[in-house]
Amino acid sequence: MNQIEFPNVEALHRPSFGARVRAWFFTGLIITGPLTVTIWLVWWFVDTVDNWVKPLMPPFLSPDAYTPFHIPGIGVVVAFLGLTFLGFLAANFAGRAFIRIGEAMLDRMPVVRGLYKSVKQIFETIFSQSGTSFRKVGLVQYPAPGMWSIVFISAPPAAQLSGALPDGEHVSVFLPCTPNPTTGFYFFLPVKDVIEIPMTPDDAAKLIMSAGLIQPEMQVALADMAKASKEQV
Repeated sequence: MNQIEFPNVEALHRPSFGARVRAWFFTGLIITGPLTVTIWLVWWFVDTVDNWVKPLMPPFLSPDAYTPFHIPGIGVVVAFLGLTFLGFLAANFAGRAFIRIGEAMLDRMPVVRGLYKSVKQIFETIFSQSGTSFRKVGLVQYPAPGMWSIVFISAPPAAQLSGALPDGEHVSVFLPCTPNPTTGFYFFLPVKDVIEIPMTPDDAAKLIMSAGLIQPEMQVALADMAKASKEQV
């Protein structure tokens, strides 16, 4: 009696050589893509700062005058030292007095005055170590009831604005757009309509830029997996 031969199940489900090559290619792309983009951005930043700063430096201070090859990053170092020294001078009494004199001169220029004050306020809001803007994340119902969007919670409205708003405590929020969180909508909402969530602004930005593909829970799970693998070694 002839025996019936069944096909090898493992052979049927084994991926073809082309599928394995495609998987290897995308794996290599995922590994090298972020690294390449990061290196390119760092190199672009260093090269841009060098091109701005090096023409202002005396030739005898440039290492390129003493070496047969170009040394990148000298402009970044000089800019860092210069800004740090400028901040040190501004922290002293004489530096503050000099800044007040310069701002008083700018305050007499009609067009430059408004531009300088606006840019200064933006820089103080972003880089102030004591500021609280954009350090909290919340949820609001937008664009329709029952539809929730992530917002960055900013400061309460100024006195000139709070007097024109309806009764009740309000807060200003920024609703970023996907996938570019630098654009969006800025508006005022009652505090009761904003739900603060335990999420960092960095995680919220990643969630918005990836359109939900990069979840904070996924990052925690990957960290736990990496920790478990280290303990097994």
